[in-house]
Amino acid sequence: MRNVTIIGSGPAGYTAAIYTARANLKPVLIEGSQPGGQLTITTEVENFPGFPNGLDGPQLMENMKKQAARFSTEFMQNNVTSVDLSKRPFSIVLDNKNTIQTKTLIIATGATARLLGIESETKLMGYGVSACATCDGFFYRDLDVMVMGGGDTAVEEAIFLTRFAKTVTIIHRRDALRASKIMQEKAFKNEKIKFQWNSVIEEILDVGRQKVTGVKLKNTKTGEITTHPCDGVFIAIGHSPNTAIFKGQLELNETGYIITKPGTSKTNVEGVFAAGDVQDPIYRQAVTAAGTGCMAAIDAERFLEDNP
Repeated sequence: MRNVTIIGSGPAGYTAAIYTARANLKPVLIEGSQPGGQLTITTEVENFPGFPNGLDGPQLMENMKKQAARFSTEFMQNNVTSVDLSKRPFSIVLDNKNTIQTKTLIIATGATARLLGIESETKLMGYGVSACATCDGFFYRDLDVMVMGGGDTAVEEAIFLTRFAKTVTIIHRRDALRASKIMQEKAFKNEKIKFQWNSVIEEILDVGRQKVTGVKLKNTKTGEITTHPCDGVFIAIGHSPNTAIFKGQLELNETGYIITKPGTSKTNVEGVFAAGDVQDPIYRQAVTAAGTGCMAAIDAERFLEDNP
């Protein structure tokens, strides 16, 4: 029987592990198929407090893991295939068929950026291709960048990037944006923002260097392929929270994010807590994920005091 089980190994999961381990709750953390989460595909992190010179995303995650291990967190390199949250202790079934019984559960499974799924995107992720303007926009000062997408996320990212970039081109597969009217108006009024209508990215170019130099675009109406130079590509076609195994058991919003009670990490099931991007469709930052990981740990500790 476990006191605390944590599913997910990004900033939220590792922070929850650090706090619960220091509270002598002997947590077990299930790392999943991508230990470290989305930060493992980020080459440099400059906005996480305490590192004035920045550091690689994978190194930040490794540091957090070592800190959690220092206080005797147990790590499992497994995926969770199903959970039963209908009664305490909760049951968690792993991909090796083993089942964990736990008094409390902290969910930190994150959200996955929707990507184009092309080979060049994977190859250049972190080398000119990004799924987070807030994380990486600073690196494109006075450069030309492109944003793929047409919804609020894409327009918000494009507007943010104008603080740094020389030009920002929004690429959209249709001839009109899907973003809200107020966001569209902001984009159309911004002199730095251009538009490439009826287009999708066919290939991201690096011309023999591991650095983005341009894109090949395909016209969705004519099929014509054209090449456009640029220094960076931001994919902004949305995120999908990793909540499939919790559907029907936890309260989710219309896009699948776990709903937590305001000011807490508490879900609608007592003893189950959520932290990080899995419950945060707005900020999606490493530091906010770590903060909610701390909240979940403290909430779980207090819950166990009242419900041993």
